[in-house]
Amino acid sequence: MKLAARVSQVTPSITLAIAAKAKAMKAEGIDVCSFSAGEPDFDTPAHIKAAAAKALDEGKTKYGPAAGEPKLREAIANKLKTSNGLDYKAENVLVTNGGKHSLYNLMVALIDPGDEVIIPAPYWLSYPEMVTLAGGKSVIVHTDASTGYKITPEQLKKAITPKTKLFILNSPSNPTGMVYTPEEIKALAQVIVDADILVVSDEIYEKILYDGAEHISIGSLGAEIFARTLISNGFAKGYSMTGWRLGYLAGPLEIIKAASTIQGHSTSNVCTFAQYGAIAALESSQDCVEEMRQAFAKRRQVMFDRLNAIPGLSCLKPDGAFYLFPDISKTGLKSLEFCNALLEAHQVAVIPGVAFSADNNIRLSYATDMATIEKGMDRLEKFVRSRI
Repeated sequence: MKLAARVSQVTPSITLAIAAKAKAMKAEGIDVCSFSAGEPDFDTPAHIKAAAAKALDEGKTKYGPAAGEPKLREAIANKLKTSNGLDYKAENVLVTNGGKHSLYNLMVALIDPGDEVIIPAPYWLSYPEMVTLAGGKSVIVHTDASTGYKITPEQLKKAITPKTKLFILNSPSNPTGMVYTPEEIKALAQVIVDADILVVSDEIYEKILYDGAEHISIGSLGAEIFARTLISNGFAKGYSMTGWRLGYLAGPLEIIKAASTIQGHSTSNVCTFAQYGAIAALESSQDCVEEMRQAFAKRRQVMFDRLNAIPGLSCLKPDGAFYLFPDISKTGLKSLEFCNALLEAHQVAVIPGVAFSADNNIRLSYATDMATIEKGMDRLEKFVRSRI
């Protein structure tokens, strides 16, 4: 059987492979400390589950509009206006099967063969694969610790060509946890406007911030950048709703209509009753979000201190999300070799940085309990000391 050529161009997910291996070891009774998960370890807040259950009881189990329940689109538009300074109407919002789906719909709707998409590295591993599936070309711009793993306006300007169509901005970042400052966002916005390209701002971690870091939606900085901005977001990280598969895309009406058409012929509407849980998430108290954020902040500090106390490792302190991205280059190991050896010898699961185009780094998630963090750091330190 001959598969489509596009399949061979896509790289299987290393993160899923590592997570699967760790789960298999746990199933065998092995005590594994896993820092691989990109999801909160908390249960979905009770009031959100209750809203979905109520919708079930009321019979909201039928097909709905492909673009999303009108009330949820209104709630998202209101959130974007009041919290992010983005003046969207409900018609400018598409409800998708997770944040990832919003980005995939966008790529299919926007990118033609030969179009270039600028992606700062380290990047979330699915960005370039989506560009490839849409027939486009990923232009990877590498960053390092000297700029906090953030692209500079000069780097962005240099990467733009006549074929550039889109720039992907992710703040707070997966995998680094870094957050662009308002000044940095303004400078990037100016480059985007001057070059007349589009930007998609992936804001899935916007609610998870520390030490006074401020999240700025790039489209809120003026009419010119707003006209060139798309927003990808969802409910997975901030509300611990990863399995609900609820995301959204917001932006210029022409693009949203095109993405809605694509969704209408692929998945159609998102699970109907789940959307009522999303409405409750947006319109109810945000105390549950703050409780999780405070727990993450404590874990971040413990893991950060422990990592930087290990000889041979160095790590910047992240401003958001729930990841740390230490440099392992002094161990003499590349990331995949490091991660496989760590898992086999000391039963600690972390993600190799090569998955994010940063082979001298590893990614650790602190979306787990404090006891696991302490035990895992003990094992990690023992492993690194044995290698140096």
